This record gives sequence, structure tokens and C-alpha cells, in this order.
Amino acid sequence: MISAPALHPSLALDRVSSSAARARRRAFAAAHGQVVQSTFRPHPLLPGAHLQTLAALLRPVPVLPLRVERLDLDDGDFVDLGWSGEHNHNGPLAVLVHGLTGGFHSKYLRGTACQLIARGWRTVILQLRGAGPEPNLLHRCYNQGDTEDLRYLWRLLRAREPATFIATVGWSLGGNVTLKALAEEGGNAPINIAAVASVPFHIRPCAERLSGGLSRIYQKRLLEEVKDALRRKHPHVPVSPQVNLAAAFASQNFIEFDRAYTAPLAGYRTVDDYYERSSCAQFLRHIRRQTLVIHAEDDPFMTAGIIPTADALSPEVTLELAACGGHVGFVSADARGRPYCWLEKRLASHIQDAFERHQVSHRKPALTSTRLNQA
Repeated sequence: MISAPALHPSLALDRVSSSAARARRRAFAAAHGQVVQSTFRPHPLLPGAHLQTLAALLRPVPVLPLRVERLDLDDGDFVDLGWSGEHNHNGPLAVLVHGLTGGFHSKYLRGTACQLIARGWRTVILQLRGAGPEPNLLHRCYNQGDTEDLRYLWRLLRAREPATFIATVGWSLGGNVTLKALAEEGGNAPINIAAVASVPFHIRPCAERLSGGLSRIYQKRLLEEVKDALRRKHPHVPVSPQVNLAAAFASQNFIEFDRAYTAPLAGYRTVDDYYERSSCAQFLRHIRRQTLVIHAEDDPFMTAGIIPTADALSPEVTLELAACGGHVGFVSADARGRPYCWLEKRLASHIQDAFERHQVSHRKPALTSTRLNQA
């Protein structure tokens, strides 16, 4: 019998080292989430962060019929829910959470709903407290850190439909709220999966970024919209003594506005206390539901420095990074060169794939012929 030749000591050491490295990688993957490269490729005529962002903003509004349900809340206020795809009886359900100044009209939200409905889903838009054209009844208004209404809706939907596969999709502020809510719920989160995009992981640097360069055009538009919301609200709802309404209307940037209105209204000590306690980055390790986070490194609302590393993520979280894509942009080209919203298809296909895996894993095994004969 011929024995195999002995390995040279250096080769044996290499094998041990490679094995140890693989073991370390497996241990790291088990303890943390992962950061992966996105497959997104921008439309060749829309390079750069601003063209990507503006192309998505300026496209036509997707057609989406809605049935509006007013949901009364325990504190005497309300939120509105926009239901679509109800012809997909008993289909999976996606809760959609808009960004700052968004709502039923948001194009990214409507486009994603259309993608999901075509795949057999039902969708429900949570129009956050105070976000709709009709002012809410109380002083309180949605903000980056307020997860109570989303968590209430999750519990309500789970109580209504105990066996339904429920997903949540959030964008920008709505993504921050979704991730924070998931972490707060931990292993008790009453949904199956989440996907978010263009999230302000650390809010203060985002507010600062919006105050400089071309990003100021987005800040100006958003500030006017939040001020318009106050103009609609306060003829009907008295101004809270905690806020400085005149300073809010005079504000030239989000830090000034949040210092005068958002932070004191929500009970934070200072604007920095609001930003620090509301930023979702610190909570990502506590998420216990499969979650996809899609983000562009060139997002003009943010800086690359806020993007979390793998060791900041729980094992259930995957961060998919694209070099470009703008803020809730991600406009690509189809085979004929026509622009389309890649982000909407990516979000819809991801949670559809998860639903199909769930169906397979929960499928009851067919009765064998032996069991049939015994019956």
C-alpha cells in the first residue's frame, strides 16, 4: 500500500490557516449582518446623484386605486390607511411607510404597491399621523423616532389576520421608523419581513448635508411642505406651548425647524437629543426579522460616513450598497434603453422571494400511500 506523500509543513500551515479563516468568517456572519454590493446600474443618461433623485421625483404619478380606512387611535387621534390590491383575496400583505412630507400621493410608494399587487399582494399605506391633507386632531405629529403608530398597526393587522404573511417597506424617514420599530419589537415583531431604502441612519449629519451645496434645493422644497402642513393644522388645533411656531416658520434649515418645533413637540430636551435618540443606526443589532436595506453611497440627503458596517447589523439584516442611485432614485434602463424604477422592482421581488420561501417551508407534507391506506 502506497501512502500519500506528507504535506510540506508550510502547506499544512496554510491549510490550517485557511480553515481557521473560514471558521472566523462563519462566526462573524453568524454574529453580524452582511454588507453586499448592489446589482443596480444607473440609466446611462442619468448619471450622478441629483439626476437619479430628480428623475424619480419628476416621473408621472403611478395609478393606484385606494380604499381609505380611518383608524382611530387610543389617544383620540387617527391615522388613515390606504388599501389596494384587495382583489388578491387572502394574498400576503405589505405595509408601506412613506418618507418626510409623503403620503398616499408618494410616487415611490405607489409604484412599489403596483409591483406587489401584480405579484398577488395586497398593500396598505400607513399615512403617518399628521401627514395627510386633513390635519390630525392632537398636537402630536409624526417624526423620525415615533414608532408607536406603526407598531400599533402591526399588532392590529396580526390580530385581524393571524396566518397572513406580512411585510413592511419603508423609505427615508419611513425606513428609519421601520428599522427602529423592528428593533424595539425584537423577537416579538408581528411581521415576517421588512425592506427599506435610503435610510438616514444618523440624522444630524443628514440635516447638515441638506444645508449645503445643491442639496439645499431638496431642503427648501421639504421645508416649505412641512410649513404648509403647520399652516393647515393650526387654524384647527391650538399651538402647543412647548413649540416656537414663529421660529419654525422663520427657519432656514431643518436643524432650526426641528429645534423650534419637532423636538420640543415630541418631548425631547434639545434638537440633538431628538436626533441622537431617533437615529436607527444604534438599534440595528436588535432586529430579529429578515430585513433588506438598500442604500446609495452618493445619496444627496446624506454622507457616506453614516453608512453602518457589518458589525453594526444583526444577523437578520443585509445592507445592499450601490455606488450611485441618489435618494429614493435608482432609475435604470431596460433592454430597450427605456428608464424604469429599479428600486421598486427590487423591493417587490425581494419580499416576494421571501414569501415563496415561507410558503415552501410551511407547506404540509403530502399524505403517503401508507397513511392513506391507514386512514
